[in-house]
Amino acid sequence: MAFGGLDNKPNGSPMADINMTPLIDVMLVLLVIFIITAPLFTHAIRLDLPKVSSQPARETPQTITLSIDDAGKLYWNDAPIRAADMRARFAAAGKAADKPELHLRASSGTRYEIVAQVMGAAQQAGIERIGFVTQPVPAR
Repeated sequence: MAFGGLDNKPNGSPMADINMTPLIDVMLVLLVIFIITAPLFTHAIRLDLPKVSSQPARETPQTITLSIDDAGKLYWNDAPIRAADMRARFAAAGKAADKPELHLRASSGTRYEIVAQVMGAAQQAGIERIGFVTQPVPAR
């Protein structure tokens, strides 16, 4: 039997001791797994937007270049503009027969909330083509 002893006792009584070796082996394996995987759960994800190399976007008369600096100030074709005026210009551009393309140039320190607000305002006005302007990858 599984619990029987290997000694030659005449009565054949079961062994009263529990074999702890397999339990200790399993616990040690689990301990090693937890030691290895625990640091993976504590690190925060750092997000750095990539620099990409692509073909330069062509500028057309229907292109709007909207720049956002680190402080969140908006610039419509390099001229300062307020958020309310930006929405009005988006609405006027969205009603045109040939809808313009928006080139969004945001600084690396710009809060994502501001970028999302600008994209939402453009989408509500009917501007569907939005491009992100990036810095070219430095040559090595």
